[in-house]
Amino acid sequence: MSLAGRSPTGVVLALGTAQTLAWASSYYLPAMLAAPMARDLGVRTPTVFAVFSMALILSALVGPAAGRLIDRHGGRPLLIATNLLFAAGLALLGSAQGLATLIAAWVLLGLAMGAGLYEAAFAALVRLYGHQSRNAITGITLLAGFASTVGWPLSAWLETQVGWRGACYTWAALHLLLGLPLNAWLPRAAAPQAPEADDGAAPPTPTAAAATMPAAEPVQRLRFSPDVTAALLSVVFMCTWFVSTAMAAHLPTLMQAAGGTLALAVLAGALIGPAQVAGRLAEFGVLRRYSPLAVTRGATLTHPLGALALWALGAPTAAVAFAILHGLGNGIMTIAKGTLPLALFGPAGYGARQGWIALPGRALQGLAPWLFGLALERWGAGALGLSAALGLAAFAILMLLRLPRD
Repeated sequence: MSLAGRSPTGVVLALGTAQTLAWASSYYLPAMLAAPMARDLGVRTPTVFAVFSMALILSALVGPAAGRLIDRHGGRPLLIATNLLFAAGLALLGSAQGLATLIAAWVLLGLAMGAGLYEAAFAALVRLYGHQSRNAITGITLLAGFASTVGWPLSAWLETQVGWRGACYTWAALHLLLGLPLNAWLPRAAAPQAPEADDGAAPPTPTAAAATMPAAEPVQRLRFSPDVTAALLSVVFMCTWFVSTAMAAHLPTLMQAAGGTLALAVLAGALIGPAQVAGRLAEFGVLRRYSPLAVTRGATLTHPLGALALWALGAPTAAVAFAILHGLGNGIMTIAKGTLPLALFGPAGYGARQGWIALPGRALQGLAPWLFGLALERWGAGALGLSAALGLAAFAILMLLRLPRD
């Protein structure tokens, strides 16, 4: 099916729904199923999370190769393949009998995550729409932002009804019955090389023009060389993803260390999801008048501001403000992962470049819960100094960058 046969809104709805399924059945799976899984397999719960961390690191290593494939062939074939990988990994996980099969299952899931989560979806959209991908990227993150809202309750309910193995089998079936048809419905990207024009030939499509745009044109006016700019951007996302993953793992403990009750910690955690969606809606609306670089700079400051309030006022007073500020910035940064590299470098070679930029941060994600847990154990609420410093470091690096048109 050609691009002309699929509206951008339909593409966003289909890909956003498929992304929600992919995130809910992989990244958000261990939070609900790790404990019963560990009991049944005779291993410790931290062992399950260690295997999950291994899968995150593997997914980071897969990213550049997945991006190159999308640059060449578009996102549709690879995303369809990831549904098969997700289904196979989840089916093997549901059949696991010990540590060896647990590891094998998460190897398959790691490969699927590396080629089937946000970076791949963003690259697929850029391959279709080129410079005009910002709205589509935002739309994808708005839908998939509810992955934990859908995934956690559904996994927990399935575990009570059919056990953790049945939950894994159910998620596997959903990839075959829902995710695969949605990704198969996506339009095929135009060939990377546009055919030579002849008399009576139709003009090249926007997709073909984006695919054949020379990489050097948009990056000649960057402040630094393309390689240095990409390295700096990689550090930015490494810092912010560390903070995001650390907060996802340790927010309740952090709130209590800052003087809050368990009930307050639960309330703060519940506010982060809606705040993330609010941040993405703001990026889609009022923040649309600003460049992706300016919006990303502001997003890196929200966590440090919330940390300052929590450190100065304590959890009973500032927990809600901290959760909202952190969630707003985190939601916007998810979009920035897709829009800022596009604004800096253009669509040519986007997928491969995106994979390399994401690699260090994705790898560090696997270590973030452990490292921040050590900081929390040693310093208590003072561990906020570490996360705030990383946010400020990301902001400082972004202040060094400029867009090609600046």
